[in-house]
This record gives sequence, structure tokens and C-alpha cells, in this order.
Amino acid sequence: MRKVEVVKYNPEWNQKFEEEASKLSRLFEEELVAIHHIGSTSVEGLAAKPIIDMMPVVRDIERVDDYTERMEALGYRGLGEYGIPKRRYFRKGEEERTVHVHVFEEGNPDVIRHLAFRDYLRAYPDVRDAYGELKLQLAAQHPEDMEGYIQGKHDWVIETERLATKWYKENQDA
Repeated sequence: MRKVEVVKYNPEWNQKFEEEASKLSRLFEEELVAIHHIGSTSVEGLAAKPIIDMMPVVRDIERVDDYTERMEALGYRGLGEYGIPKRRYFRKGEEERTVHVHVFEEGNPDVIRHLAFRDYLRAYPDVRDAYGELKLQLAAQHPEDMEGYIQGKHDWVIETERLATKWYKENQDA
């Protein structure tokens, strides 16, 4: 069973993202449209599990399967869609995970959902801080129950994603 660890923000997370992004950019080459740092480690000041979440956006999601062996050579384990249609998910580390890679095709609504949530937390420090407090509280309540931790924040995340996506789209049109 994985331990739930939430720690205060670490500025080194950006450097770790850049290092992995460089490797993935070389690996995906022409297939890559963009690569984004997402998740809690991408939001300055937010408490987080110390796992870097990355979102490569590619031209054709089906072609990503051709890269699985090369991802494994970099230490990643490919898990296919892993519960989200049209995604390819890879993780580095088993018991002590260090990086999660969520690959989506350009135009997939999940790309906007992830960017909107990240940018909303960056734009609204009070929302960011409330989320950080919730995560710390849940980690204390569920120190060895990752599913309990995830379920505890589910409703908050869903509602904030809804608000964030609306906000993001309004600001894209402005």
C-alpha cells in the first residue's frame, strides 16, 4: 500500500519537470505539439505529493503506443489509457513514484481541463491555499489509504475544475 505524502511546495519541482520534459521532447520529436507541467507541483506555493505530473500533447494519440518501449528505457511503465479514454499514461517509480506522464492528443478536452485547473489555482491564491489545506488534512486522515485521500478531495476537485474551465474559456476568448 502506498503512503500518502503531501509536502509543502518545493521550487526544485520546476527544474525536475524541465529535465524530464527535455527527455520526452527528444523521444516524441515530431509527434509532440507541446509539453506542460500540470498538477499540484506546477502551482507555486501549493502543497503537493512530490510527484511531477507532465502532459505531452501529441498529434496522434494512437502513435504513442509505438513509443512505449522507448519510454520504458527511460524508466517509465506504460499503463495504456488507465481509466481515461484517449489518454496514454506512464509512471516512473512503483512504490516511490516520481513522475506521472499523461499524454493526450491535440484537441482533447482533457488538455483544457488540466490547463484550466492549473492556471486557475495560479490565478487565485485563496483557492490554491484552500486546496493545499484540504490535501494536508486528507493526508493526515488517510496516511496509508491513497483511495481515501483521492475520494476525500474528489468533489472539491470536480467543482473547481468546472469553475476553472469556465474561467479559462472566458479568458481565452477575451
